[in-house]
Amino acid sequence: MGISIGFAAHAYTGPQANVAPKITYASRSQMLLVYWSTCPVAVVYSKSTDEVAAIARICERRNVPLVPFGAGSSVEGNFSSPHSGICVDFAQMDQIIQARPEDMDVTLQPGVNWVDLNNKIANAGLFVPLDPSPTAQIGGGMVATNCSGTKAMRYGTVEDWVINLTVVLADGRVIKTRRRPRKNCAGYNPTSLFVGAEGTLGMVTEVTLKLAPIPQDTGVAVVSFPCIRDAASAASTMIRSGIQLAALEIMDDLQMQVVNKYGSEAVRRRKWQGEPTLFLKFSGTTKAITSDISRVVTLIKPHNARDIIFAKSEKDEHDLWAARKEALFVMVSSRPEGTKIWSTDVAVPLSRLAEIIDLSKQDCSKLGLFASVIGHVGGGNFHTAMFYDPKDSTQKAAVSKVVHAMMDRALEMEGTVSGEHAIGIGKKDCLVDELGVETIDVMRGLENSLDPKQVAHHRNRLLHG
Repeated sequence: MGISIGFAAHAYTGPQANVAPKITYASRSQMLLVYWSTCPVAVVYSKSTDEVAAIARICERRNVPLVPFGAGSSVEGNFSSPHSGICVDFAQMDQIIQARPEDMDVTLQPGVNWVDLNNKIANAGLFVPLDPSPTAQIGGGMVATNCSGTKAMRYGTVEDWVINLTVVLADGRVIKTRRRPRKNCAGYNPTSLFVGAEGTLGMVTEVTLKLAPIPQDTGVAVVSFPCIRDAASAASTMIRSGIQLAALEIMDDLQMQVVNKYGSEAVRRRKWQGEPTLFLKFSGTTKAITSDISRVVTLIKPHNARDIIFAKSEKDEHDLWAARKEALFVMVSSRPEGTKIWSTDVAVPLSRLAEIIDLSKQDCSKLGLFASVIGHVGGGNFHTAMFYDPKDSTQKAAVSKVVHAMMDRALEMEGTVSGEHAIGIGKKDCLVDELGVETIDVMRGLENSLDPKQVAHHRNRLLHG
């Protein structure tokens, strides 16, 4: 590179820079196989806000693009580096700065894994009530994409739990977006600008999150249906009923067949029906859960539900839910050698959910390839995942057509092209169709005011011509 960053022990440059990013990108995100791009010329492993600010100042002076990197769990090319540049890897910024059980909040660095955090604060009877990929880092991809996961139906998305952020801007300035009370109406709300911005407005180096009490009791139930439209319709009925489910997930027949064949021993032992299946998670008091289960049984009957399976013990709960939690990773490991995965998501108003899932499943079935539907239907959000041979241009074009038809359909239904994956480079061409030119112009003005040299937001070319 020919530049000095003052703490070279944390950086890979020169020949190593050509190896380190490739290892990182390939090993951390098996799903990011569609949007492989140019590797950065150097990877810097920052350890503090001051170091991140120093990197930003150097890059801003020399017009070098910045690429923040968390755990690599994104699937839309969110951390891609199409113009090369410096990758700032937050893996070593993994400290819990201060947990405050009495205030029900915690301040931490961006590299903290949410599962590890919940394990460490469980003794205080508190948790972060989000449930994305187990590999996700809180201040990395979770804040950057405003992710959610299986519990969005009950607990919302990341933005609902962020109190404040410490952010390094593209020119190296450091800001704190708010103070620490849960309610705050002082001025604009800059916190919301950076949540979901994918690192294009600045790099998050500290996060303060609200915590929730761990529920007194939990329950899990699983029920299959003869077709995916029945399953989706049953899900919509349960959502509108007002039952306080913690999670409501859907897996199609292909996903169920995959977990039957390739899942963990506990999952395979159950011999699942190879049919579209809903996974339900209950939480609250034991009395409330018993009442909710009774209501669910009544609500799903008109939708041709098969027998519903209820967990009878904590181990049962774990084993039943494991089929859903393992689905993505089992699918990746079952991928035939030489194939790639194209995974995407959309979200629509609840009244259109069953229709779009049914139509998307029909499109997937016509491909003649492995193409499945899975999703967080409790939040009106679902995913498709398709295997294809990258050497076969016909296959790739067919998969691309299905993906774009799904996004077009979502927009026609007043939905969004991205329920939780954000935009990355994979969906940037759809953003004008969703938001309109005037809204994009406002976003462009915001980006240029914070980063006039396009050091941080260089990846999202859509917003600047």
